[in-house]
Amino acid sequence: MNKAAHQRWGPVRSLLCLAPLFLLAPFYSYRSHYALPEAAVDLVDPATSLPRLSEAQILAHAKYLSEGIGYRTVGTREHALGDAWMLQQAEALSAECEAIVRAHPGRKLQCEVWHQQGSGSHRFDIMGKRLYKNYVNLTNIILRVSDGTEEGKEHAVLVNAHVDSTLPSPGAADDALSVGVMLECARVLVHTPDWEPTHAIVFLFNNAEESLQDGSHLFSTQHPVAKTVRAAVNLEAAGTTGPELLFQATSEQMIKAYSKVPRPYGSVVANEIFSSGIILSDTDFRQFELYLNVTGLDMAVVGNSYLYHMRKDLVENIEPGVAQHMADNALAILLHLTSPGSPLPELAAGYTRPQTVFYEYFGHFLVYSFTTAKLLYSGFFVVALVIARLTYVNPAPALKKGTSFLGDHAKGIFAVLAAFLAAAVSANIVAFLMDKVLGKSLSWFSSVFSCIALYGPAALTGALASQLLVGRVHEHTAFTSLMLIQSFLAALIQLIGLGSGGVLFLSSAPFCLALLINKVLTKPGDDISLWSYAVGQLSALVTGTTLFCAVLDVFVPLTGRMGEDAPAEHIIATIVAINGAYILPLTVPLVHRFGRRFLVRAVIVLSMVTGLMIAIFAMRSPFDAMHQKRLFVIHMENITSAEQHLHVASADGAPGFHELAVKIANEFSVPGATPTTVVMDDWNSDWDTMYPFSAFLTPYKFDLPLRAEHQDPIESAFTVTAVNDKIDEVAGTRSFTLLVNHPGIIWTAVAFDAHVVKWSLDNNPPDEYARHHVKESSFYGHDSWSIDLVVKLQPSSESTANDGSVKVNFVGIHEKAMWPGKKAEKELGGRAMKLFEEFDGWLERETGGTIDGMFIGCVGGVVVI
Repeated sequence: MNKAAHQRWGPVRSLLCLAPLFLLAPFYSYRSHYALPEAAVDLVDPATSLPRLSEAQILAHAKYLSEGIGYRTVGTREHALGDAWMLQQAEALSAECEAIVRAHPGRKLQCEVWHQQGSGSHRFDIMGKRLYKNYVNLTNIILRVSDGTEEGKEHAVLVNAHVDSTLPSPGAADDALSVGVMLECARVLVHTPDWEPTHAIVFLFNNAEESLQDGSHLFSTQHPVAKTVRAAVNLEAAGTTGPELLFQATSEQMIKAYSKVPRPYGSVVANEIFSSGIILSDTDFRQFELYLNVTGLDMAVVGNSYLYHMRKDLVENIEPGVAQHMADNALAILLHLTSPGSPLPELAAGYTRPQTVFYEYFGHFLVYSFTTAKLLYSGFFVVALVIARLTYVNPAPALKKGTSFLGDHAKGIFAVLAAFLAAAVSANIVAFLMDKVLGKSLSWFSSVFSCIALYGPAALTGALASQLLVGRVHEHTAFTSLMLIQSFLAALIQLIGLGSGGVLFLSSAPFCLALLINKVLTKPGDDISLWSYAVGQLSALVTGTTLFCAVLDVFVPLTGRMGEDAPAEHIIATIVAINGAYILPLTVPLVHRFGRRFLVRAVIVLSMVTGLMIAIFAMRSPFDAMHQKRLFVIHMENITSAEQHLHVASADGAPGFHELAVKIANEFSVPGATPTTVVMDDWNSDWDTMYPFSAFLTPYKFDLPLRAEHQDPIESAFTVTAVNDKIDEVAGTRSFTLLVNHPGIIWTAVAFDAHVVKWSLDNNPPDEYARHHVKESSFYGHDSWSIDLVVKLQPSSESTANDGSVKVNFVGIHEKAMWPGKKAEKELGGRAMKLFEEFDGWLERETGGTIDGMFIGCVGGVVVI
C-alpha cells in the first residue's frame, strides 16, 4: 500500500475539512440573494442636490391607497376614491412639469394626462376554462412624459401598475407599492435638470387588474396613445419581501435593457417556468402582448407570498428596501429605453421571442445567445470527454476484472442516475406517509425552508441506499461520470431550445478545473484531492442555493392556494430532491471514496434522522398568525327561492378543515347540521363570482338558523331579463338582448347553457351547445350591462317547448357586504355583515389567528328567459 493510502482521511475528518465550504457558500448565496438596498428617505440627494428615489415617499403613497382609502375592489366606492386620488397625483406631476418648463424654457419636456373611461368585453381563458369579461365605464389614468415633439412621441415605452385591489386585500404590495414606484420614477425624471427623453414614457395607472385585466384591455384596445407603445414594463407584487423578480422577458432587446439595472434578479429558468404555464398566474402583461403585440418585461415582488391577496398585505409588512430595489431597477430601465441608444425604434417593426440565456452568477448578470450557448455547451461536453479520458485512472486490479474506460463510466453513469432517481423516490415515499398515512400534509407550510429538513434527509437516504445496490464504483470514475452527465444534459437541453440547461453548465464546468487541479496535486491511484471537491462543489452550492431560495419562495406559499386535490406534498418533496441533487452533486463520488461500510452506516444514520424528522413534522401545525390558512365565506341570499345559506371553502389540502366545518356548523348553522362538501364544477353557481379560481376550492354549504334578521324578506332589484326578443323559425334561432340590472351589486356573473350562434362578446362563440360564463365589472354607480345573443333553438320534447328558452344562473356581491373591507360602514351591509363580524371574531378566538377569512355577501338566483 502506498504512502498516500496510509494518509487517507476518514469520512469525519474529510467532511469537517469541507464543512466551511458547505456552510459559507450557501450563506454567501443566501445573503446575496436576499440583499436589498438601503431605503432612502429624502427626496433630494444632499450630496448632489439632485432628486433621488425615496422609499419613504413610495410607501407613503402605498399606505394612503391601502389604509387611507382601503380595499379598492373594482365597483366599490373605495375603488372610485382610488381613481380620483390617482388622477390628482398625475395632474399634480403634470403641473410640476409645466412649472419646470416655464422656469427653463429651453428644456424639452412635456407631461400629458388622460383620464380614460370606457366599456368593452374580452375573452379570458385560464386554467383550461373559457370565460368572458364584460366591463362598463372602467377607468385608467395615463401620464405621458416626452420631449414634446412628434418624433419623441412616435416610440414609447409603457410602464404599468394597477391601482385596484382584490376582494380580501387592501393591496399595499399588490399593487399600491408599484403605483408608488411609478410616481417616484416620474417625479425623479421630471425634476432631473439635464434629462430630456429621446423617446416617450407612458405611465399607465390602470384601475382594473384584479377583475381579470379589464383596465389593461381598455387601454390596449381603445386609447389613442396605445399605438405608439413599442415595449411594456409591468410592475407587480405577489409578496412583500425580497428583491423583485424578472419572470417574463420576451425579446433579446428587453433582456439587454434589463441588464442595465443596478440589482438584477432574474434568469432564463424563471422565464421558462412561467412561460410553461406550470404556475397558474397571470398579469396585465398578457393584454399588452395580445392586443398591442409588444415585447417587454414582467417583474414582481414574490418573497413572503403568504400575504398575497390577504388582509395583512399592509405597508407594515413590506420589508425595508423592497420598494427601493424595485424603483432603482425600474428607473434604470426607463433611462435606457428613453435614451438615444434605445431599442424602441427597431421594435416598431415587431419582435421575435428571445433566443437568449441570462442569469446572475457571483454578482454578474450574464447574457448570451442560444447559438453561443449551443456552441459553448456542446464544446464543453467534448472537452469533458477528453478530460475524462486523459485523467482516467485504471482501478486496482482487484476491481478491474477486465473493465475499460467505457465500462467503468457506464457503471459510474448508472450510479449517478440511480442516486438521482432514488433521492426523488425516497422523498416522495415520505411525502406519501405524511399525506396519506399520517394525515399531516403541509406541516412545513409556515416556514419556506423547513421542508428541506423533512425531505432532505429522506432524499439523501435514498441516494446513498441506491449505491449499496449499484456496488463499488471507483471514486474518480464517479466524479468524471457526473461531469459527463451534466455536461451532456446541458448541451441536450439547450439543443432542444431551452436555455435552462445553463444551470447544468454552471455546475459541471468547474469539474474540469477540479480534475485538472487533482492531476497536479495527486498521483495516479490516489484519492481525489479535497481541494478538487471544494472547487467542484463551489458553483453548485452557490447557484443551487439561489435556485432553492427562488423556487421555494414561490412554491411553498403557493401550496396554500392550489386546492385540496393538488399533490402539494409530492410537489415540494420533488423540488427538494431535485434541488438537493443539484446543490450536492459530488455526494456520489465522495461516498464511494469511503467504501461500503461507510455507506451502510450513513444509510442507517440518515434513516434514523428521516424518522425523527417525520415524527417532529407530524406534530407541527401548518399555519400560524403570519402564515395563515385561507378561508372563503359567502352569505348567499337566493332571490329566486328566498333561501339563505352560508358557504365556506378552503383552498389547501391541510388536515383539519372538515373538523373546522363541523365547528362552524355547530356555531352558525341550524341545530344538528352535518357538514358535507358540495360538488365544485361549472354548474355550481354559488361561487361564480370567483370563477374559474373557484375550481381550487373545497366548499361546504350550511342552512342559516331562523334568527330574527333572517326572517326579513330578501330585497334586491337584481334582475336578469330578455329584451328585443325575436324568434326566426326558418333559421331555427332566437335573438335577444340579455339585460342585467344590478343596483348595489358588483362583480355580477351569469352562467347558462346554450348553442350560441352569434353574440356581442366576440366573433367566435363555440359552435356547440355549451356552458357559458360571463363576468362583469363596472365603475361605482353603474348598475346595468347587456349581451346581444343569437342562439339555436333546441329540439322540443314533451316537457320543453321549442322557444329557445335559456336558463340563467346569476350572482353578484353586495357592494356594502364585504368584510373586513367594508367594516367602517358595516351598518349598511345588513344581515350579512352582522354575521361576518360575529364569524370573524369567533374564528380569531377559535384558531388563534391562524386563519384569514374572506367574507362576501352575495345575492343570486336562477331565471328562465
